[in-house]
Amino acid sequence: MAQRVVLHVGTMKSGTSFLQNVLGENKAELATRGVLFPGRRWRRQVRAVKELIAHGGPGQPPMPAGGLWQQMVEEIRAWPGTAVVSMEYLAPRDEQQIGRIRASFPESRVEAVVTCRDLARNVPAMWLESVQNGGVTGWDEFVAALGARKDPTGSANRFWRHQDVPAIAGRWAKGLDRGAVSLVTVPPPGAPGDLLWRRFAEVLGIDPQGIALDVRSNPSIDLPSALVLLELNRRLRAGGQGLPAYYDRLVKHQLSKRGLSLREGGGQRLGYDDAWVRAKGEDQVARLRKAKHRVVGDLEELRPIPVRGLQPSDVPPAEVLSAALDALQVALERWSSASDRAEGAKP
Repeated sequence: MAQRVVLHVGTMKSGTSFLQNVLGENKAELATRGVLFPGRRWRRQVRAVKELIAHGGPGQPPMPAGGLWQQMVEEIRAWPGTAVVSMEYLAPRDEQQIGRIRASFPESRVEAVVTCRDLARNVPAMWLESVQNGGVTGWDEFVAALGARKDPTGSANRFWRHQDVPAIAGRWAKGLDRGAVSLVTVPPPGAPGDLLWRRFAEVLGIDPQGIALDVRSNPSIDLPSALVLLELNRRLRAGGQGLPAYYDRLVKHQLSKRGLSLREGGGQRLGYDDAWVRAKGEDQVARLRKAKHRVVGDLEELRPIPVRGLQPSDVPPAEVLSAALDALQVALERWSSASDRAEGAKP
């Protein structure tokens, strides 16, 4: 049985993809240091957590006896040291679900790590991510909903489920042993590129040196590209239709994350500065100080500072057209490659 089970629960847009890729790419080296990153690939953890969320609760089907979650639990139970599971879908779990997770490892110390970044950077990052996931809520509507009591699009509720750091940390602290929650703050712009990893390694209790950090990142799209995707999403959803089955594979991953996020000549970033977000950030810092969780980093880094960039109304139409043409070029190149592979596979 693993002595420690460290659950990296998020939050979203807090360097989670970077840390997951570091853990996955260095799986063998970490094992020599007593740290297990279970599953042949990280996607196995994603599927296991999704299975846990969808089963075993009130009104849900029972957990599969030999399902993916149980398989991961058995792999962790067979490990003598520290095991790390990293999946930001864990962050919003309620106390009952946290109790079920804790009960999966009755003989291990279960800990939760909450990586967190200031709201001024996370508000635009979450909107950009929502657009890449098929969202149709415009930037102005999104920002207005966050500070309002009414949330007609549901975007604010989705945002706070993943970004209310004091509430997330508080639920996990209540469901685990005393002192089992650690906050890892994301360093500000300009900090050394390895600092987030060094902080995470401190939680794991391992030497951060000798770990390859040149891993695939999760780059964001620029503002013109986001405006193109937003209009595409609205067209695909016209008439109350849901997103097509191909959206996640072709639009989110191929067109956006492996295409538009890398386009040359972009760079018009979404800016954000608002008195509301500064006040909300100050409130979060105060609540976290009062909770007295372990902090690796500095809670001062969660105080919002202005994010430089443009507003959607500031983007010249020519820049949006350029992004649209880049999107068309990416689609044609991927279509051509797929067609060539299909032709080559014919007998």
